[in-house]
Amino acid sequence: MKKFLVAVLALTMVCSTMAFAAGGKDTGKKRVLFVARTLGDTFPAWLRSALEEEVKKYPDIVLTSQDGQGSDQQIADFVDNGITNKFDVILLQPQNTEAQRPPAERAVKAGIPLVTVNLRIPGMENVSNSVDASPFDQGGGCAKLALTQIPQGARVVVLNGPAAHPHSNERRRAWQEIFFNARPDIVKLAEDYANWNKDEAMKLMEDWVQAHGKIDAVISMNDNMATGAIEVIKDNPAYANLLVYGVDGTAEAALLIQQGKMTATSFQNAYALAENSLNIINAILSGTQQGFSNIDIECPVITKDNVQSLIDTHKRAGAL
Repeated sequence: MKKFLVAVLALTMVCSTMAFAAGGKDTGKKRVLFVARTLGDTFPAWLRSALEEEVKKYPDIVLTSQDGQGSDQQIADFVDNGITNKFDVILLQPQNTEAQRPPAERAVKAGIPLVTVNLRIPGMENVSNSVDASPFDQGGGCAKLALTQIPQGARVVVLNGPAAHPHSNERRRAWQEIFFNARPDIVKLAEDYANWNKDEAMKLMEDWVQAHGKIDAVISMNDNMATGAIEVIKDNPAYANLLVYGVDGTAEAALLIQQGKMTATSFQNAYALAENSLNIINAILSGTQQGFSNIDIECPVITKDNVQSLIDTHKRAGAL
């Protein structure tokens, strides 16, 4: 029985490798490899879904997606496999810019066009393409709003993404420069890393509620962590007026804003990231691209006043 299971596992791994290598290889279509940082988090999963929908506009392109599972080594292995299997373009969502630099540089050296999405690798702007948004502006949009929304002497907690992640750090810098520096009356009760993860944010929020009692606002560097904090206090009437800020504009966050349970988010539009990425890829494959493209999408602030348009966008995309 044990030998049988080992044989089945080995066959499954071989078949998986063969499927990865094929990826439309014998169809005459152009093959694009998307390596996501981790599909276990809300935003990368949304981005993959948006890419899979957008690529339907390009019948000559086949998209193969791989889940980096939050592992720098796994991400590197998938990029290297893309090089070995001669994909026409590699679309990479970096997790850690320095950890992903070596495999990204290997792709460029091998002559495979590289597009990074949702995070840039500094210094590669002249050898690769990118689609991103300004993380400082993403944090800054909600920080400006909070200046007039968060009351005097408010008690706040802060949820950060991974310690070395440029997007988390820049969003946090925006909150510091725009909000905290201008509001010395604010009492910051606690701050910690929840690594974009809803479950980690829930654990921190549970601890903070027990330790501090009254909390007036949650400042989160993404929606996934913000919704985790909301989950902890959703049935507690003592937190009925809690202010919660995030970044991304996920479907879950949009509904919470509509319901009055979340205050605001900065819209990091996965649909726009997907659209611009596929535009660049198509230009590369059709030979019409001149030089390299490094595009920033806009990141408008979403509140209850304008959230319906975001909900309608998610509905059109089938996310709601």
